[in-house]
Amino acid sequence: MRICKWTIATTFAAALPFLACAAEPATVHVDITPGHAINAFDPDSALGSSIDVLSHRDIDLVYTPHILEESLSAGWGPITYRNNSELRMAAWHWNDNGTWSDATNKSGYFTGSTELKEPIRYILSYSLPHRGFATSGDRPVEGATLSYWKSNPYLTSKFTGESDALHPQWVVVDLKSEKPVSAVEIAWASPYATRYEVQYWVGTGALDFDDGPKGEWKTFPSGGAVRNGKGGTVTLQFTGSAVSTRFIRIWMTESSNTCDLHGSGDVRNCVGYAIQEIHAGTMDASGAFADAAQGATGRSAPAYCASSIDPWHEAADVNAGGGYQHSGFDLFFTSGLTNNLPAMIPVTLLYGTPDDAAAQIAYLEKRGYPISYIEMGEEPDGKHAIPEDYAALYLQWATAIHKVDAKLKLGGPIFEGVNEDIRVWPDAQGRTSWMGRFVDYLKAHGRLSDLAFVSFEHYPFERCNITWKTMYQEPQLMKHILEVWHADGVPKDVPLMVTESSVSAGLTGPMSTIWGGLWLADSIGSFFEGGGAAYYHSPIQPQGIQNTCLGPASWSNFVSDRDYNINGYTAFYWTAHLINLEWAAHHSGVHHMFPSSTGIKDDEGNVLVTSYALHRPDGNWSLMLVNRDETNAHTVRVAFENSETGRSAAFSGAVSFVTFGSEQYAWKSDGPHSHADPDGPPIGTAMAGGAQATFTLPTASVTVLRGRISE
Repeated sequence: MRICKWTIATTFAAALPFLACAAEPATVHVDITPGHAINAFDPDSALGSSIDVLSHRDIDLVYTPHILEESLSAGWGPITYRNNSELRMAAWHWNDNGTWSDATNKSGYFTGSTELKEPIRYILSYSLPHRGFATSGDRPVEGATLSYWKSNPYLTSKFTGESDALHPQWVVVDLKSEKPVSAVEIAWASPYATRYEVQYWVGTGALDFDDGPKGEWKTFPSGGAVRNGKGGTVTLQFTGSAVSTRFIRIWMTESSNTCDLHGSGDVRNCVGYAIQEIHAGTMDASGAFADAAQGATGRSAPAYCASSIDPWHEAADVNAGGGYQHSGFDLFFTSGLTNNLPAMIPVTLLYGTPDDAAAQIAYLEKRGYPISYIEMGEEPDGKHAIPEDYAALYLQWATAIHKVDAKLKLGGPIFEGVNEDIRVWPDAQGRTSWMGRFVDYLKAHGRLSDLAFVSFEHYPFERCNITWKTMYQEPQLMKHILEVWHADGVPKDVPLMVTESSVSAGLTGPMSTIWGGLWLADSIGSFFEGGGAAYYHSPIQPQGIQNTCLGPASWSNFVSDRDYNINGYTAFYWTAHLINLEWAAHHSGVHHMFPSSTGIKDDEGNVLVTSYALHRPDGNWSLMLVNRDETNAHTVRVAFENSETGRSAAFSGAVSFVTFGSEQYAWKSDGPHSHADPDGPPIGTAMAGGAQATFTLPTASVTVLRGRISE
């Protein structure tokens, strides 16, 4: 229905009457029925930001009074400390004062000291020599020596208490394209596999855990299954014609338990599996081996993915350069960046030791630093860790940490940003769900109580494939992934947390446009609407402008030069203001979320205006409305409906109306000089409530309506 009335328009020529027509205001329906609340959260523990890896120089510049003040001004409450070292396949020394397992040679397995000496300002990463040929898409920290690959000793029966056959270790050779293979050459080191199989992949995506591998592993006939391996360099020839395949897997289930070159003084040197080299190819009639990848270089050269890596390293492996460090915990906790709230912190797990993780927690508690949650490891799915392996490590780490403090809340697995379930190779029961198998492992060991929360990252879109309408998908994507984790077996009473988030895993132009601000409002609103517990947006510190496939942008709330002089703000910053300072109220207590909807759609059925309703501790109702229409404003009425009484209420008295959108913010792409003009802030006014009150939502905007209601 459209409402029309005669009005007078004054033009440069004359005052002429014309018939003006406007769409009838839509109704925002808010279900306020007691018992219909869909979530409850305290912003002081649920709406936060993060800090990640920085250079030595950046740490010095970020932790200054002005930058800290500006960072906190975005309104976020708690903070999560991100550990980038495990992404780079590196060990980290959260405290460089500590003990090497081989003190004489300053090598082995390092445990940080719990002594309260000089405050820790910088944390260094160390490359892993036993990474060998294993690579990672996250640019591994390189070291002085990369010797051979060796599996993680903490995944052997000595530490798991289970048969090694329950935690097979493996190496996958990616030949980059299908090649004929009828023989494999393996140069074993010690300890070597006495029982293993050489397999080839039939299908596609053998290492694609995001979309799920499509195919199966098959053991090479006659010679592919070895039951009495002797180590050394072996060439295995398989009968029949060569198989055309891209992926080869060495699947190891029994170890020689012979010691590596570091000797028998530490049992960790004498368990697991170690390989110097692997080559796949063919053998001619004379028995000469021909490497299928002979001469391949660059991106055509084979890549190697491994099940785990031995965290052994030495002092010489330190990455002491200024470009890759983390904030020292003493600096982090005493700077004010934590907002005087308990912080979420990480412990390394994939490339660490339980003793070191426990020492880190003991140190922080001795200092009196408040900890909200502890994330165990970082992105095991991105490192192709099998769920049972991660779970076995998780329980060892949980045991060690809970000996320090049984009350600490531990969680993970800190998945990479995914929109669907993570699928891995099937186990003996045919199960492929990573999360499902992880939860089942904890249950089977009577340790599900050690999982105090489940965390994951949220990077929903491909950075180069974003259009305006891409944002329409965000609420459904967010709610869907929350449903996936519950369907995988995560109990309803285990909180779900997004601990890293942005538009995409790679920087993209829309992040700094008004598009990014609308996306953030929808992402957070739909997360809590879907039952999420805590959402951390990334990152808190300023950053400069970089070029992307869709235009210049910054990851941050701020635009700064290389010296951290802030030149402007981004849509993320101003939207954070609306979320943290208008929609929600920090330092006030628990907010309750209720269902709401607008019904405003385009001709294709896309919802153009989304709504997120909170009942705040101060008695106000707060409604965040995201007008995702890039060309039109929309006028709405608000009805608060109680299905028990059958009555409808409206805002009464003064209503706070605060909006931020394309009228307040426009991103100007100008290479390294890109900036916003205008650059906020949100604008607000007081409006009269009442059953017939209408509110106009500007084009491409986030608007918060807040006030009290009366029936």
